[in-house]
Amino acid sequence: MDYNRIKEGNMSDSSRPQEETLVVHGIRSCNTTSMDLVPPIHMTSTFKFRDQAHGARVFTGAEEGYLYSRISNPTVLQLQEKMALLEGTEDAIATSSGMAASSSVLMSLARPGDNVVACNALYGGTFALLHQHLATFNIETRFLSPKDINDRDQIESLVDDNTRLLYIESPANPTLDIIDISLWAAIAKANEIPLTVDNTFASTYLQKPVSMGADIVIHSATKYLGGHGDVIGGIIATSSEIASLIREAYFNHFGPCMSPFNAWLILRGLKTLAIRMNRHSKSAMNIARWLEAHSKIDRVYYPGLTSHKNHDLAVKQMKSFSGIIAFELKRGIEAGKKMINSVKLCTIAVSLGDCETLIQHPASMTHSTYSPEDLKNARIGQGLIRLSVGLEHPDDIIADLDQALKAI
Repeated sequence: MDYNRIKEGNMSDSSRPQEETLVVHGIRSCNTTSMDLVPPIHMTSTFKFRDQAHGARVFTGAEEGYLYSRISNPTVLQLQEKMALLEGTEDAIATSSGMAASSSVLMSLARPGDNVVACNALYGGTFALLHQHLATFNIETRFLSPKDINDRDQIESLVDDNTRLLYIESPANPTLDIIDISLWAAIAKANEIPLTVDNTFASTYLQKPVSMGADIVIHSATKYLGGHGDVIGGIIATSSEIASLIREAYFNHFGPCMSPFNAWLILRGLKTLAIRMNRHSKSAMNIARWLEAHSKIDRVYYPGLTSHKNHDLAVKQMKSFSGIIAFELKRGIEAGKKMINSVKLCTIAVSLGDCETLIQHPASMTHSTYSPEDLKNARIGQGLIRLSVGLEHPDDIIADLDQALKAI
């Protein structure tokens, strides 16, 4: 296969390799003559020029080349090319964190007096950015409640001439709500504004927002893309036009760049993305069914369950249902605290997508930026527990959850 032709969009869908192949291959060689199987890490802050004229041409863009690793770096470029290929976009930007990706998009596209329309069940850091920090720049965020997130009339009622982008997260953190990406994309297109989708929970392997009309895809690469809990990073995948705007308006000057070493770690993690996501999803399905049948569990939120209110939409949008489960216990928050403190195999930690199974309490941890009223509006219960299913044998995870539930 000619992967350069794939990258340039000159191959038909029938000749495009399967996703499992693309996560392993799908990028060009990385400025090396040593025939490395694994591309080297270009740990340099700056790059040499042949002479003054060469440097001037690179700085003005008249000639391709590297000038400074805050702007571009060969290792980082490889990750960007691979993520653009996987997400089906023309370009991608690798950032220092998932929050750097979100803020780069928002601060590039919105100005004082503008507004953003978003779902209100989001990662806590994103919610704080939208709800609190953008407000200091006189940028308003108009939130959709969970009951309205797939209601065309309710979404359109919040869009006006000052709306600069729509922002959603699907599956949503931590409620596992599934948002109709095609519906939001149609509204964005009708109003000639971009739709941004945080694709972190699904990963690029399980969901392709651009194929449903999204304009910008964001990842916390810290999670499933890296997959090993050892790297912080973010991804923005979008068109060349929007990527250029983000670079010029914010990224190149505020400097939220990814380090070459972190880019190398994420490139390494991507090679096992398909097999990891298949295992996460299969194990989570088994565990969700077990939790749903447990006498001490009040409700389980997992889009793979037929009881999930958006199950049919999840089947339509996702290849599988990923590795995140949320659930509530019948005896409320105190029982939840007792359960979390009783686990032995599962690790009490925030984040997700690691090899280890992680368990946490959103209201007091990842979503502590929400006020009690905000939590209620987003339907994030005080007793909600979020489980990121790891790569351990699912029977061992179930055994640990069972003994922890018996401690209540």
